[in-house]
Amino acid sequence: MDQSIQGLMKFLKRSVSPYHGVAATIEILKAEGFEELSMYGKWRILPQGKYYVNCRGSMAIAFTVGKTFSPRGGFRIAACHMDWPCFYIKPDPEIVSGGCLKLTVEPYGGQIYRTWMDRPLSCAGLVTLKGADPMEPEQRLFDFGRPLFTIPSLAIHMDREVNKGAALDPAKELMPLADTVEKAFNKDDYFLGQLAKAMGVDKEDILFFDLVLYNAEEPQLLGFEQELLSSPRLDNLTSAFACLAGITGPQRSHGINMAAFFDNEEIGSHTKNGADSNTFPFLIEKLAGALNLQRADYLEALMSGFLLSCDVGHAFHPNYPEKYDPKVYSVMNGGVVIKMNYEQRYATDAVGVGVIEGLCRQQNIPYQRFMNRAGIRGGSTLGAFGASYLSMRAADVGVPILAMHASRELMGARDQQALNDLVSALFREE
Repeated sequence: MDQSIQGLMKFLKRSVSPYHGVAATIEILKAEGFEELSMYGKWRILPQGKYYVNCRGSMAIAFTVGKTFSPRGGFRIAACHMDWPCFYIKPDPEIVSGGCLKLTVEPYGGQIYRTWMDRPLSCAGLVTLKGADPMEPEQRLFDFGRPLFTIPSLAIHMDREVNKGAALDPAKELMPLADTVEKAFNKDDYFLGQLAKAMGVDKEDILFFDLVLYNAEEPQLLGFEQELLSSPRLDNLTSAFACLAGITGPQRSHGINMAAFFDNEEIGSHTKNGADSNTFPFLIEKLAGALNLQRADYLEALMSGFLLSCDVGHAFHPNYPEKYDPKVYSVMNGGVVIKMNYEQRYATDAVGVGVIEGLCRQQNIPYQRFMNRAGIRGGSTLGAFGASYLSMRAADVGVPILAMHASRELMGARDQQALNDLVSALFREE
């Protein structure tokens, strides 16, 4: 088992919410000597410096500065997202029925509902607590860290049509069970009380929480030769891990390299921490100001830059060959997939493909191409947003996976190294 897949598995286990994913990312950056900068105030940027910015807990950027910088050298950016399709626990979530305590949840993103059933689940995220200043509540990450819930299926004896693909109602059939209870059970604030107890705080001090249900099963290598990795959250922590590998590795001596870790891609990116917001361009402009770039030079640096949008791609499913283009498809363990779409749901164009294939050929990185079958509209990525507002060349790449948006997904174990190598090559190539 190579180091890239070992490192990915550790990263997956730590990143049980977007907040925890960003925290794990920042911990790795700190260990590699990156200096923290605040979103606020002036920045002092030095040649050959390494910096990161924590953007409200669920988004971060990291960048390195070469010995020299000129507008033509431009910015090179590798971007990914830290969120995944899941369920958020609602406030006052307790409902008692049939001697069981269940919790109300809200679906987030486009998950495959049935894959969440009959699995051990836990929850983690951000909790806000009362502080001295009501405008600045205390923010604390929390993870229960053990299986607490499950969403049981209905027995086939009571639903003979279950294998025909009946739809599930998230407000009825997808409430996780948390406990059995007595008839006289007082459910009021029970969950909040358990949360406070686990955190070691008073229940009255908890103002609110953003807690996601997560699959508590660990990543697992499969196959006779351990060539497959089954795990929750491959979409899109595989890309986040590759961006980290690239930005913490050897860097080119000229220009700015940046890794961006966004939130909320699975719901459209139209949030303050999403890729389709002003947060990222504002931070780049702030960096340009710290470098004393004139406006014209800043714009030239953007337009001469390159954006590598990293998100998982669709691997060929051997049980559904009719769903794929007969020629342009990707397979697990076939290397990095370059994603293309002429309606620009992916940001890749001929120049972007040329850049990526040139790097892959030069560095002997295995790669392949993917296009959706005609008539099947695929998903989109943050690449189109970024390329649009940054006005720079771009390409969409990722590792090909199966069971995308399921509670557990599947990838080829060798593909992570290929993606790591591609991001590293982008940041290293002069």
